[in-house]
Amino acid sequence: MKKLLLTFVAIVALFAFAACGGTTTTGGGTTTQAPAAPVVLNWNIGADPLTLDPGLNGASDGGDVINNTFEGLVREKDGEIFPGMAESWEVSSDGLTVTFNIREDAKWSDGSKLDADDFVRSWLRGMDPRNASEYSWIWEYTNVVGADDFVFASTTVDSELDALADAVGIESQDDGATFVVHLVAPTNWFVSLMAFYHFMPVPETASTTGTGAWAKNPTTAISNGPFKLTAYTVGDRLKLEKNEHYWNAEEVGIDVINGFFIDISTTAYARYEAGELDVLPSVPSAMIPGLLVASQEFYVFPLLGTYYINFNLSGNPEIGGSRNVGSRDLSIFYNVNLRYALALSLDREAIVEALGTGAVPAGGFISPGFMDHNGDDFFENTAEDSEIVTDDGAYALAVTYFATAANELFPEASDPVAALRAALASKTYLYNTSDGHRQVGELVQAMWEDNLGFRIQLGNEEWATFQGTRTDGAYDLARGGWLTDFMDPSGMIGIFTQGNAYNDPDYNNPAFEAALEAARTATTAQAHFEALYEAHAIFMGDMPIIPIYHYNDVFLIKAKVQGWSRSVLGSIDFSTAYIQQ
Repeated sequence: MKKLLLTFVAIVALFAFAACGGTTTTGGGTTTQAPAAPVVLNWNIGADPLTLDPGLNGASDGGDVINNTFEGLVREKDGEIFPGMAESWEVSSDGLTVTFNIREDAKWSDGSKLDADDFVRSWLRGMDPRNASEYSWIWEYTNVVGADDFVFASTTVDSELDALADAVGIESQDDGATFVVHLVAPTNWFVSLMAFYHFMPVPETASTTGTGAWAKNPTTAISNGPFKLTAYTVGDRLKLEKNEHYWNAEEVGIDVINGFFIDISTTAYARYEAGELDVLPSVPSAMIPGLLVASQEFYVFPLLGTYYINFNLSGNPEIGGSRNVGSRDLSIFYNVNLRYALALSLDREAIVEALGTGAVPAGGFISPGFMDHNGDDFFENTAEDSEIVTDDGAYALAVTYFATAANELFPEASDPVAALRAALASKTYLYNTSDGHRQVGELVQAMWEDNLGFRIQLGNEEWATFQGTRTDGAYDLARGGWLTDFMDPSGMIGIFTQGNAYNDPDYNNPAFEAALEAARTATTAQAHFEALYEAHAIFMGDMPIIPIYHYNDVFLIKAKVQGWSRSVLGSIDFSTAYIQQ
């Protein structure tokens, strides 16, 4: 019996050694090397991304994947800027020229060389109105010479558009070793903005039409980041593998990432608990208080962004755009007193307490964390831009605004308040499918019913459908959320301009846009921020949206996953992650 036990132990030790890649010798003296098992990470991405094309993506789920499959001139981790495809860069003394030195070992995942020419081509692709990128508006905030003229060109003539492209202030020098960018004004956030996915290069074979289907097809998805796409099943999962041609491949400690599209947080959490998932980007709201206290694997980070409700203002003769919404009657939302009433009748502190995520109740649109020219938090200095309070202290004022709106909207009715309540009861608040969004919707519904006497309808759609519905204006009220793309308040509030693909309320106020333009073209930090303060005050006075809270980011990540990081803008980064066995 003892001999059998020793033999069993020896066999177990032999297989354990072999599994680690050890050398074994058979009785005949033959030596074999057992292959090491691949290091695998199982990650729930959440929803199935609409696209993985850096130039076309506009959602956080797609951005998370892109951040791991592509790389820009720089890479940002925890607010610190690191070299990416550019090993170094210099800014001229006048702040108008930025020179990036492309690293010699920069390559695409197929092994071909990547250089400054790829950035010139990719950037012009992102700007080109013929490619209809929903993120092209962001070029306005880069201050790149000629970018605005190209992005917002009024012509559709190819030769004229080509001439505008030629006038954009970007160039490849030194046989592609140097990428030079010319700016119209000093832009202190420019280099950090280069970590954002819209400015990442795409291969020459990338399609310029559609939603970037090439980037979801493993046979055409050439990338330049730490991982490459090798499998994609719509609605289910994707597979990423280590990119052996990545310049920093030696530091990439994960061989395979299995990414899942589970948008039901309870389902994803159950699989995490069962050991089937290693990383969750969200958890059921009910679990958060307990996790905050007991779990060493639960992380909470502040995010530079805001959760809000969009009013659909299309057709409003005062502050609305001309988006075609068909026969949808939105006229009651044109009344500013009604917008105030709906905004002031919500207890934001109660909402964030119910969610339990530690989010910050929002009295304005700009989140905490943006410092102005005096070193003050922009958030603190805009607290009085509206009458919104974060608790229940404005309920009485909300009722007054509601009665005023009712008399203005239904002056012929025997009971204007009852008429307004009936009109609102026929409207729908739309959100995309998620436990957290449903919970916010139900809380808002209950507060409006308790405080203003009407019960709005709730509706939900899957994320891919919801994005189109919201952009097309096929809604009454709809959930909104925005995370900044760069460290300046204009990266948030700037989306509410005409022509911006993310201006979901279809807000249109020339005074607001003039203030934003003054901020963009300002030559001093003081003038820049003074104009931004003016823009925010105008915006909150018009109330085209209802701010609810400022985001926090939560993650559940197994303790064995080490070396990961995240951007202050929210994207997770596995470029130096590894598994601690």
